[in-house]
Amino acid sequence: MATVIAVCTSKNKGERKTNVERAKALTGLGLEGDAHAGFQHRQISLLAMESIEKMRQQGLDVKPGDFAENITTEGIELPVLPIGTRLRIGPVEVEVSQIGKECHNRCAIYYQAGDCVMPKEGIFVIVLSDGEIAVGDRIEVIGHA
Repeated sequence: MATVIAVCTSKNKGERKTNVERAKALTGLGLEGDAHAGFQHRQISLLAMESIEKMRQQGLDVKPGDFAENITTEGIELPVLPIGTRLRIGPVEVEVSQIGKECHNRCAIYYQAGDCVMPKEGIFVIVLSDGEIAVGDRIEVIGHA
């Protein structure tokens, strides 16, 4: 079963996020209080704990939020989900809008963490329904747009 390991926000873009345990997802915007809220098709970012573990195995001291992801997941292979896949995260419906991202130059995350898995293994979603997302919530694939 796929679950939420961390719910992270930051006041500024390009910095590590802090696990706030729960946050309200707002339709068409993202997580309330997060610097990336309202960012068109990249409203909420997701990264698997399994990806963070890969970086730990390379000797990096990293934790959920260090790659600027909003939702850290466990038990779901995020990069293989096609664009348009709909997920339910707790009570919130989201739709995959982008797989990975292009990094034109090395951001603060790269320099702080020593590497960044977000461009290769992170995904972005748009929010389809309001609700609170919390640590421990179940994540399920519910269809395709």
